[in-house]
This record gives sequence, C-alpha cells and structure tokens, in this order.
Amino acid sequence: MTATSSTAPPPKPLRIAVLEADFPLDGTAAKYGSYGGVFGSLLTKAASALGWDASQHLQVSHYDVSRNQLFPQSLDDLDAILITGSRANAFDNIPWIVQLVDYTRNVLTTQTRVRVIGVCFGHQIISRALGCEVVRSEIGWEASVCPVPLNEHGSQLFEGKKTLNIFQMHRDIVTAVPKGAVNIGATDRCSIQGLYSPGKFISVQGHPEFTDEIVTEILTSRHDLGVFTDEEYGDMMGRVENEHDGVVIAKAFLRFVVEGLE
Repeated sequence: MTATSSTAPPPKPLRIAVLEADFPLDGTAAKYGSYGGVFGSLLTKAASALGWDASQHLQVSHYDVSRNQLFPQSLDDLDAILITGSRANAFDNIPWIVQLVDYTRNVLTTQTRVRVIGVCFGHQIISRALGCEVVRSEIGWEASVCPVPLNEHGSQLFEGKKTLNIFQMHRDIVTAVPKGAVNIGATDRCSIQGLYSPGKFISVQGHPEFTDEIVTEILTSRHDLGVFTDEEYGDMMGRVENEHDGVVIAKAFLRFVVEGLE
C-alpha cells in the first residue's frame, strides 16, 4: 500500500466493527460513551481528511468483548474489525482474552476479505494470534506523545513521513514479526512499533485515537494510583499537548480497508 494525501471514497460505506477491549475513565466516557465512540470520532476525522462524506462512506459499530464477550455474529456484514487498546495484558490467559485471540486468529486465517486493524493491545493480540510472544518490557513504560522513527515500509504507509508522533501508553511489547508481515518502525523502548501484512492486517503499538484530554485523565489516574512516579508523570505530562499524527494513521487504516473493496 502506497499512501497518498487523498483517496477516492469507497463504492459503498466502509463497515468497521470496533472490538472494545476496555472501557474508558469517567471523563472520556462522558464525552464519547465508549472506546468505540473514541474511534468513531477519529475515523470520522480521517474520512473527512480524505475528502469523504463520513455520513455516507463510513459505518462504525462497536462490540464490548472484555466485559460482555460480544462479537460480530457474521463477517459477511463487515469490511474490517478494529481491536482497541486495553489496560489488560495481551499475554494473559483469562477467558475473554483467550476468546479474543481465537476470534482474531479465525478472522486472519480462515478468510481473505475482512481486514484486521490493531491498536496497542490490539496490535499485540494480532501478534499473539499468529504465534508471536508478547512480554512485559524490562525497560518500562512508553507513554504520552512519542516520536517513532519509521522504516521504509512505515514511511510508505504513512504519507512518506520519516517519523510518526503518536500517543503511547504501554509497557508490554511484541517480540517478533509474524510470518508474511513487516515491522513499520522502532524506538529505544519498543523495537516493533507496528505491523503490516498486505491484504490482511495493519497495526500500531501507539494510540492514534487518543487526545490530550484522554491521556491527561489516564496519566493522572495512574499517577494517583502509584503506577507512575512523580518524575515519570512530569515528563509524560510535559509532552501530552505535543502535536501528534493520529489522523494520518487513521487515514492509513481507511485506505487499507478500502483497498479490499476495489
């Protein structure tokens, strides 16, 4: 997939199912309802940036997979699934995570039409579903807006950019690239920052859907709980209002899905 600044609208509405692997904190929930709402907002912005009428060219549904184990009943009604981030660990074997891994593996290996998008935890779930290990990083957290240097593959996906500025919120990492996929970039805290497999899946370790308000709420909550030290919190908050490339990444997601309709 070679990125361009604009893409012709799809011949029919893109049907994207957001698999919600978590629920937001109170402030974010009050504004967006759920992480499905957060992604709906981002994808609408990306569609508009591509010159589409989102009300005609985009249909976003969402399913609570973490609390209620709700999944789309039929892939025939979808063009893509998008797996969100989560405070949970993708390497855990609690029932809903195992079910999500199995579901993702089924989508990736039993059909070729419906495409898969993974964000943070979702990126890790795709990797686990394809046999790659996900582990806790010994280096620690990568959080707030961070620059991610892209390799040639990543640059081609994201409009020729050499670096993506993206919100991060993780300390777990993928340890290997699945067969048939490529890595898109690396930082000193995470050597696999995203994956791309033509016609199958695209993922990023960061959070294109996050805003400074969402991340401020998360950072403050986790600092209050003792997850982040005062020094870490100060550093992360110092970058929270930096410009980021969330819409650029979401545009790549939409281009990836629309390719499957051509």
